Order: sequence, then C-alpha cells, then structure tokens
Amino acid sequence: MDEPKTGKHPRVQEDSPDVHPATTCRAALTVRLAMTPELPADPEAAEALQERLRDSVLAHDPRPPRFRTVAGLDSAYDESGAVVAAVVVLDIDTMKTVDTAVAHGTTRFPYVPGLLAFRELPTTLAALERLGTTPDLLVCDGQGIAHPRRFGLACHLGVLTGLPSIGVAKTVWGECDEPHAARGSVSDITVDAEVVGRALRTQAGIKPVYVSVGHRISLDTACAQVLALAPTYRQPETTRRADQLCRTLLRDTVARG
Repeated sequence: MDEPKTGKHPRVQEDSPDVHPATTCRAALTVRLAMTPELPADPEAAEALQERLRDSVLAHDPRPPRFRTVAGLDSAYDESGAVVAAVVVLDIDTMKTVDTAVAHGTTRFPYVPGLLAFRELPTTLAALERLGTTPDLLVCDGQGIAHPRRFGLACHLGVLTGLPSIGVAKTVWGECDEPHAARGSVSDITVDAEVVGRALRTQAGIKPVYVSVGHRISLDTACAQVLALAPTYRQPETTRRADQLCRTLLRDTVARG
C-alpha cells in the first residue's frame, strides 16, 4: 500500500512550559499520528490486527462530552487504486466549516468486506495530520463496533488518534427493526443478542443511517451527536461535506491523468 509520506516528529510533553496550551492537543495528535505503525498489506494480517486492537475500544464517555468541533472524514477512490481522503471540521453550534484538509494516495489493498479501513487509513491519517486544528470528535463514513470483529474504520481511527469517534454507515451490519417514521426514532442493531449500534432516523420518512460507537463515546451520545449534525439531510453535514470534497478532487485528479 503506497501512502503519503510524513516526517517523524519529536515527542512533545503536554506539560512542557514551551508548549502553548492552544497547541497542546494539536502537538499531541501530530506525535501520535507520526508514531502510527505500518499497516498490514494482506487480509489475514489485517484481520489479526483488528482482533488485537479491538479491546482498546472504549464504548463509553470517559468525561462529560463537550464537543465544540467535529470532523467528518470520507474517502473516494477509483479502479486504478487512486485515493483521495478529505477531512472537514465544523463548529458544532454554527455548522460552519472551520478547517479542511485533503490527501492523495494509492492503495493496493484488495477490497475485502470488513477490511475497508486498510484501503482508507493511510490517506485519511495523512489528511488528519494536515489539519491546522484538532477536532473534538470524528464522524466516519463507515462502521464502528457494528463490524464482524467489532473493529471497523471508526474504531481504528479513534484508537490510532485517541479522539472520540463515531461510525455512521449507509448499510446495516447486524439485525434491526425499522425505526418509527418520525425524525429521531431509533432501533437497536444486534448481533447474537448484543447491541452493536442503532438505526437512527435523521429525517422523517427517509431511510435511517446506522450509528455505532467508534471509540471513547457512548451509543446514546453518538446518536445524539449524529442527529444534531443532520438538521436537513439524511447524512450528517460532516459526512456530506467531506464526501463532496473528496469526490470533486478525485474527479479532478482523474481528469488531469
């Protein structure tokens, strides 16, 4: 898997007098991303990594959630393996875009159900590293713990970055009843009697989205945040804007050859 190259960064102590408080979280995230190990290149090793990391997921709020900024992450790729990842950061109160970043790359990892993360992670992490701000919450276009090994893309991004994360998928993994038609209605998604997520109706009479915990957030909080981020459309604004950006850039890349 080819990916954008980033330099190594020295470790920054968060209590250092040389670090301005406003840059502390940004510096800590930069260090964490720079220390990310190389990802497996074959499906068997990728599944083993998911099995190993899934116990790192925290499916609860470790502190009272006070999210001020939220990032939507999405990727687009074509048959040649070209990938464009986009991150769009919104002010959660105003819904205004406060930061964006993109990264281009290629992937040779095969399309295997349950291993989407290994096609998207390298460019997504590169885009995150290029942000000028650190978001309080990540909203991913994909699964969290509603996943065959309970470790989807949202979990992987959350564990690698240390940030709270949510998976918002367009299709369900597991079993669930159709939620009521009213906006905000939910229905549990279960696998072997275990609740792994919820179908959430973000717009009345429109097909629901499927929300699951990624990392460091409870399912209740995750659903509340996704509903707040979807005042008009089925998909949360974070996902919509990131999707539009990465698809536009991929088209431009392909057109340039």
